[in-house]
Amino acid sequence: MRITMTKFFTAVLHKENDLCVAECPEIGTVSQGPTIEEAVANLKEATELYLEEFPLPV
Repeated sequence: MRITMTKFFTAVLHKENDLCVAECPEIGTVSQGPTIEEAVANLKEATELYLEEFPLPV
């Protein structure tokens, strides 16, 4: 049996010139995109990749 846990993180967004910047303060990952949706999607991917390499303690 495999148990899946869901963890929620904060996304802080701000605008820099023509880009939206998204940051996850709990993990320290940052990403960007031309729209809020793309910046958040990129942040999610960056955070998932980071957590694969550096998992949170259980």
